[in-house]
Amino acid sequence: MQHFNIITRRGFLDRSFKIGLGVALSTLVDIPLVVKRALAEGTIGLNGKKLLFIFLRGANDSLNSVIPIQDSAYATSRPTLKIAPDPLTDYSAIGSCDFPISSAPADPTFGYANAIRLGNGFAALHPSLKFLAPVYNAGDLALVHRVGYPKQSRSHFDSQNYWETGNPNNNLVKDGILYRAMVESGLANTNPLTGVSFQSSLPLILRGSAAAMTNLGDPTRYNLLGIPNTTVGNTKADNAVTNANGFPFADKKNRELLNLQYKNLSDTLSIFASLNFSEAGNTFRDDPGTDNDTTWANAATGGYYLFPTTNDKNGGWRRVTGGATDAQKYVVDTGAYNFFNSLKAAALILNKTDAIVAGTEMGGFDTHVAQGTLTGGHPNLQRRIAWAMYALRKYFLNYADKATWNNLVIVTLSEFGRTTVENSDRGTDHAEAGVMFVAGGAVKGYNKGGSSTGVFGCHPNDLVHWVTGQAGSMFGASSRYLKRAHDYRSVLGKLIRDHLGATQNQLNRIIPGYAVIGEHLQTGGTSAVDNTPIIGEPDIV
Repeated sequence: MQHFNIITRRGFLDRSFKIGLGVALSTLVDIPLVVKRALAEGTIGLNGKKLLFIFLRGANDSLNSVIPIQDSAYATSRPTLKIAPDPLTDYSAIGSCDFPISSAPADPTFGYANAIRLGNGFAALHPSLKFLAPVYNAGDLALVHRVGYPKQSRSHFDSQNYWETGNPNNNLVKDGILYRAMVESGLANTNPLTGVSFQSSLPLILRGSAAAMTNLGDPTRYNLLGIPNTTVGNTKADNAVTNANGFPFADKKNRELLNLQYKNLSDTLSIFASLNFSEAGNTFRDDPGTDNDTTWANAATGGYYLFPTTNDKNGGWRRVTGGATDAQKYVVDTGAYNFFNSLKAAALILNKTDAIVAGTEMGGFDTHVAQGTLTGGHPNLQRRIAWAMYALRKYFLNYADKATWNNLVIVTLSEFGRTTVENSDRGTDHAEAGVMFVAGGAVKGYNKGGSSTGVFGCHPNDLVHWVTGQAGSMFGASSRYLKRAHDYRSVLGKLIRDHLGATQNQLNRIIPGYAVIGEHLQTGGTSAVDNTPIIGEPDIV
């Protein structure tokens, strides 16, 4: 294999394992192939259901995402970071989420400067999240607030590990929740693709030693490079891998590993070669009339591009007359293009292949200094979140192939929330509970599936009440942090069982806390770990 340069193949050439191929693939042989599918008690990978994850790394400030606008302690705790209510809006009113659409084509995309009424009578959205409103009002978005885990660590490294492994306060576990789900599917070593990520290296949530997941930093560079790099040389490289598939390895330890290594490489090369990840292939568009903008350059042929990867594909920046541009018409900041390239790749791989899980990450949420109120670092990151949800919904509604919007769930993860009280640098520090965004056609959001609202955990009437005031929920952990009412494992567990199709026994293995009665992850109760009341699984799917 030394004559090959295998570009960006991180799933089984994971660069974080420096000792070579064996670690990333070693336990392909732990369970004989003949019993792989027999392990699958449920319907993961067989029911058409898929999941797309986005890890918000650095810890999102949830209190400036889903804002407890009716809690007086919010404004007093954030003298410079608070988002002001609209004086003409009754935030106690029940109904749909407001959508501050531009009133004229030339209006700034994010011209609205107040908290957006969510319609659950208590909460509001940051105005940078305006494009969540159409997803919410369609009933396709659940906002799960006050999410955390027992004995919360405020270390980025530890807490990200716990979120990805599903084992809080356990640094010995080194395999991920979604990796375990793929192994439980029984398909991880018979299907070329089950779990795929698009980022710099394979994330822990998809990492483990019993199956090879796939990670690509740049899917356009995934190929074999022959020596010399000519048509003849590259064909020779391809043929070498193909021929190796049929080579009769002796029946010795790890020979199955070698067989699967070549077969997995050959199969995935073929799959990725058939997909158009290029910039020229980024033609996916919104329905006509995005944000009431009828005078952007391509308005005559449709709405904005769903995956903004260049200035000309970023909202209505390019205007219709004389090559003019308008930076106020961007839908995301210009630093978002790598993220949306990865998001587009994740959407394509779910839509065009048999992959079950795909995802990516977005960094920058460690906002200790100059976080930004209406503009700045954190609002820019939130624009990306909202447009990602909006764009994915439109993509899977308008371009569905092997994945439909009704069969897809999108979920965000972030290691913890941030301090209720802003710091002296006009930022926020490490804290406890945060918010998870969950979207999809089957999600039980606003006025759907028996739910009158798409907000979970942000209302005084919730099962675990949101207590207002300076001694309330926003100060409930260590007298200074937002206290959890949901466990993130309950949210992921609900999705893995009731969406992806795991059985309860499988879920107990995928997330071990489910097998511990005192954790109350499924039905709710008082956690035996830290004596905190939790709601249990939110009714989101």
